[in-house]
Amino acid sequence: MAPEQQPDELERPIGEECGVFGVWAPDEDVAKLTYYGLYALQHRGQEAAGMAVSDGSAMLVYKELGLVSQVFDEATLQGLRGHLAIGHTRYSTTGSGTWENAQPSFRNLSTGGSLALGHNGNLTNTTELARRVAELDPASAARGTLQATTDSDLITTLLASHPDLSPDAAALQVLPLLQGAFCLVFMDEHTLYAARDPHGVRPLVLGRLERGWVVASETAALDIVGASLVREVEPGELLAIDEHGVRSSRFADATPKGCLFEYVYLARPDTTIAGQSVYTTRVQVGRTLAFEAPVDADLVIPVPESGTPGAIGFAEQSGIPYGMGLVKNAYVGRTFIQPSQTIRQLGIRLKLNPLREVIKGKRLVVVDDSIVRGNTQRALVRMLREAGAAEVHVRISSPPVMWPCFYGIDFASRAELIASGMGVEEIRSSIGADSLAFVSIEGLTGASNQRADRLCRACFDGHYPIPVPQPDLIGKHVLEGLQRSAEASVVHNGVGPAEDESLLAPADLAPRR
Repeated sequence: MAPEQQPDELERPIGEECGVFGVWAPDEDVAKLTYYGLYALQHRGQEAAGMAVSDGSAMLVYKELGLVSQVFDEATLQGLRGHLAIGHTRYSTTGSGTWENAQPSFRNLSTGGSLALGHNGNLTNTTELARRVAELDPASAARGTLQATTDSDLITTLLASHPDLSPDAAALQVLPLLQGAFCLVFMDEHTLYAARDPHGVRPLVLGRLERGWVVASETAALDIVGASLVREVEPGELLAIDEHGVRSSRFADATPKGCLFEYVYLARPDTTIAGQSVYTTRVQVGRTLAFEAPVDADLVIPVPESGTPGAIGFAEQSGIPYGMGLVKNAYVGRTFIQPSQTIRQLGIRLKLNPLREVIKGKRLVVVDDSIVRGNTQRALVRMLREAGAAEVHVRISSPPVMWPCFYGIDFASRAELIASGMGVEEIRSSIGADSLAFVSIEGLTGASNQRADRLCRACFDGHYPIPVPQPDLIGKHVLEGLQRSAEASVVHNGVGPAEDESLLAPADLAPRR
């Protein structure tokens, strides 16, 4: 590792997108239910957390940068009283990791009342939506003073721009305008709403309390608050939940394309997606790996924690003993303490440390969930050899990640993805392993127990089920770029959108596949 490299630069973690949670329960402490629901969804986003709570007459929104346990304490939750709440954990895929971009986003409605919204996913027509929002408030757009720089904030603004309509009626107007992946929870003072994009790229489920209802990104969040799973929110469906129960309407036909990578890495192992256990899928992928890429070895070890189910399956299928050869520091996360030169050079040991007495002299099969840039695996192989491993055979529980995601995962650009420019043998040589194999896309799909035509596998095969815009109209900071352009125009030319509509208008939005 280069001397100047930070430990977190070893391999920038895959952005787990976001987690959303909503609850309507008149006899419950909804703020605490939301807190624990978000706690169960912490893996989906660690940059910020927030919730909105209503007692029927007023809505309070509290959000801050940090983990759920850092943002909320007992005193804060005591001040959030009501019968209705939504919550959000954020990993930024559109917009910087600033307080303004933390969610729920919020708008006062011109007819009285207010609206709060949380979003998991990523829109692909953000620039077009920014133009629509600019038309609603040209002066703010020209000054670059729109409240936030996220696609989520654009959705909130559009929903609030129909003062003559109820929120669900406004949603039926706005949701068909959205392209890309989105799971939404939103609310006014009286009603909880949930919506899922027509492709159902990201998971969203409906649960039942004894007297109330819950919606959440994953079934694990239902479990923690004692809710029973009712069903998934259907692709293209809008739910409204209040004292009259659950009302369903449809804003688009369903064309399911669930994310295959949820099964590989994103979702918790104790979650169920489309009726399939994530843990069972990961164990089956390990079995498939052992069948597709056998190897003579003495011990199978996982890269904890996401590699563990795959390693169990590999060991079961191959008959090679399973063991714990690496210990993970469960408390390593983002750190603002500048590491010393010595610590920088140790790199991966901040997160993983080998059990020398277990691996010394052994031929190892090391099972991990994916390879993105290859830096972590390179350091890991070197560390295992230094600890005395005789051979290191790497097995990966996903196909090579060759294409970026535009639907809510903060993958690197294609130029940074090691598999986009190297074959398997070249990657093996680069990371220094004795052998390397990835599970086939057919093997992974089969393990998920889902039909291939109902899955998004774009990060593996490059076939994007939802059209994406031209390269200059995509990216995490596209809205900040639009704001900078607007500000520069005001400073240097004194023009606003009425005089120069190109500032916030999209260029060619022809889909790229």
